[in-house]
Order: sequence, then C-alpha cells, then structure tokens
Amino acid sequence: MARTREAGDRPLLAVAILASFVAFLDGSVVNLALPAISRDFGGGLALQQWVVDGYLLTLGALILVAGAVSDTFGRLVVLRVGLVVFAVSSLLCAFAPTGWVLVAARCLQGVGAAFLVPSSLAMINARFSGAAQAKAIGTWTAWTGTAFVIGPLLGGVLVDALNWRWIFGVNIVPLAVTLYLTGKLSGGHSGRERGATIDVVGAVLTAVGLTGVVYALIEQQQLGLSHPAVLTALIAGVAALAVFPWWERRTPNPMMPPHIFAARNFAVGNLATVFFYAAVSLGTLMVALFLQEAVGMSAAQAGVATLPIPVLSFFLSRWFGALAGRHGPRLFMTFGALLAAVGYLLMATVSQPFDFWTQLLPGLVVFGLGLSMAVSPLTAAILAAVDPAQSGIGSAVNNAISRIAGLIAVAFMGVIVGGTIDFDGFRQGTYVVAALFAVAGLISWVGIRNSECDYSRVSAEAAAGCHDRQPPPPAYADGEASGSAGAAAAREVRPRPR
Repeated sequence: MARTREAGDRPLLAVAILASFVAFLDGSVVNLALPAISRDFGGGLALQQWVVDGYLLTLGALILVAGAVSDTFGRLVVLRVGLVVFAVSSLLCAFAPTGWVLVAARCLQGVGAAFLVPSSLAMINARFSGAAQAKAIGTWTAWTGTAFVIGPLLGGVLVDALNWRWIFGVNIVPLAVTLYLTGKLSGGHSGRERGATIDVVGAVLTAVGLTGVVYALIEQQQLGLSHPAVLTALIAGVAALAVFPWWERRTPNPMMPPHIFAARNFAVGNLATVFFYAAVSLGTLMVALFLQEAVGMSAAQAGVATLPIPVLSFFLSRWFGALAGRHGPRLFMTFGALLAAVGYLLMATVSQPFDFWTQLLPGLVVFGLGLSMAVSPLTAAILAAVDPAQSGIGSAVNNAISRIAGLIAVAFMGVIVGGTIDFDGFRQGTYVVAALFAVAGLISWVGIRNSECDYSRVSAEAAAGCHDRQPPPPAYADGEASGSAGAAAAREVRPRPR
C-alpha cells in the first residue's frame, strides 16, 4: 500500500518541481541577457531596467493573493493556468519584435510565476503531512535550488552560442512536460476551499502604486521629473501605496494583515528585508551589467565569474542556518549583512586596467559569504515570530516585501549610477549597495531579539515559501526545507536571549 501511494505521489512531486524549477531558472538567467537585448533593441539602461522590473512588478503585486486565488478556483486549475501563461509569455519574449513587446511579455511572465510556486507548495502541503511533508518539500527545495547554480552557466552559454531569445525559448519543453504530467493527477489534488476570499482592491492598489512609482523612477532619466506623464505616474503611485495600508486595516480579508506586524521580530525582520534584498537585487544586476558592458566579458564569462555567489550560498547556507538555530539569528543577520557590505566595498576598488582576479573576485567571494551567513537566519527569524497558523501568510508577506524592495532598487539604478554602468557608475553603485547592506545589519543588531525566536513555529512549507529568491538557501539533507535556518538544531538547543 505504501509503495502504491508513493508511486502515485511521484507525478505530483514531479509537477511541483518542474513548475518551480522553470520559474527559478528564468529568474536567474535574465540579467546576463540584458546587454544583448539592449544591443538588439536599443533603449539603453532604461529598457534593461524594465525587462527586470516588468517581471518583478506583476510578481510582487500578485504573490500575496496567489494563495487565495488557488483556494478559490482550485490549486490544480490555477497551476495549469500559471503554466499556460508562463509558456505563452515565454514564447512572446522569445519572439518579441520590439523592446516594449518584450517588457509587456515579461509582465505577463510575472503573472504566471506568481501562481506557479505557491500552487506547487499548496499541492504538496495538501497531499503530505508530518515527516512525509518535510521530506517532500526538502526534495522540492533540493531540485529547484539547483536552478540558481546552473542558471548563470546555462544563460551565458545560450546567449553567446545561440541568441538571448533562447533563454526564454528553452522554457517551453519543460513547461509542456509539466502540463502533460498534470493530466495524471487526480481530482483530489484540486484543493478548492469555499471560504477563500480574494482582496481584489488591495491587489489593484498594489499594482497601481508600484507601476506608477517604477514608471516615474525609470522614465525620469529620459523625460525628466517635471514631465506630465512622469509626475502624474509618481503622484498616482504614491497615493495608491498610501491608501493601501488604510484599506488593509478596514477590509475583513486583507492580503497583508496589519496585525501580523505586531510581532517584533516579524516587523524588524521585514524592515531588514527591505534594505537587504534591495541591495541584493541592485548589486547582482550591476555586477552582471558591469562585467559585460564595461569590462567586455561575454555572457558566458560573466556567468562563470558570478558563479561563486550561488555556489557559496548552496553549500554554506545550511551550516550557517544550523549555527543560527543554536545561537540565535541576531549575530548572523548582523554580521552577514555587514560582510556583504564589505564585499561591495572591495568591489569599489575597480579601475583600469581591469583585473578580475584581484579587483572583483575577492569582493564577490566576501559578498557570497555574507549572503550565505544572513539569508537563512533572516528568513527563520521572521517566520519564527508568527503563530504557526499564520506562517503561510507570513512567508508570503516576506517574499512579497523582498520582491518589491528589489523592484524599487532596480528602478532607482539609473539615478544611482548616473545613467550608465561604466567604471565610475559601478563604483557609485557599490557604495550605495554597501550602505543598504550596512543599514540592514544595523537594523538586525538593534531590533532582533533571540529570545523571541521559537524555531518550532517554522514549518517546512512556510520556509519553502521564501525559497524563490536569488540566491536561495539549499535543501537540508534530512528533508528539512531550506530557509528554516537549522530548525532541527534549534529544537534541541533553544537560542539564548540577548
């Protein structure tokens, strides 16, 4: 009987892994294709920003309502729709005749991605329980985590050997296979819940607010801040974002419940997330562009050059997570962020003639170490602060905040680097990234309380819900999901109050 059920569960696990793997892979290769896209379409830095932010915009706006949508219409139905949307948008990206068609397709791709990962995890959670659930999510995390390691290599090779369009076209086969496998799943995986409600107004306010602000920040580089379109977009965006918390306090089913921020570590951890992931998104994008546009590396060479970051994270995050489980997350969040800041300060020494081995590699390694030290403890501190019944929404909120922080940071990039990623612009950017990391570290040091970190609250599902951010913590060999920051170790040794 057990073997029969295990065989029946394999298609579900394969669907969940493949669906998420494609979304993670796509997110990890786009940065390397930006210079080639710009050469084909023109548009300069503004178009490159839009290609990144178009995806993050819809993803950040919809990820908080994805769970409610899945519960309302059925997890399997929503997963299939997400697969189709992601596949169609990938084809539109691959065959885009202009830069703005590509940006529109990237926005559509973000819509598909917003439903792939939450629906996959929801199906696993509904099918498995207890140790079997932890094992299933650990397997999911292990396989999907490899997307961030192979992404830079695959993306660079595709761009150089074929064309940038292939980084989107390569999605079609695994998406088609995944869609076919969903036909083997029974109706018991539909997962519809009658009581689910969707915060449509909150989602609209978020989308309008983020779109307005991002449009103003990017387009002011060419049109100027006083241009009517830019000024109108900025005012409308800020107004929508200002109304959003007011609405969330009054609607009976908010997508971002205000009361969840009453937990100190949750509020402080998410504030640190804003600065930390703004720095991650801005910093990694700048490095990818600098290596190709200023240094003259090929996409494949740039992919290899940045490989130390995901590799270090893949191998070290579990170890740092276990240490944080024993000693509390505060020191690791603080010094990890500060170490990442030092990494970018080391990169600020770049000059001509350029030597990668002495000017950039040491900074990348130090940054990778800092990132590995901070990511898992940060995620676990946030999730351990909320009641287990709210761990799902806590995970979604933290994931959305990290996406939005990256979205705004990328939109600011033109202002920060002076409109171009040359040596001077890159040095200016590294100082800003270092400052963002330093602020994240300071917030963690002042605000996080180890005594409030009850790691028994951190479920495998909630931890995995924060997994789809680059670079990810790896899976635990014993089946614990990544991001739980040594939950198993923490159950044996409670963190000491500090």
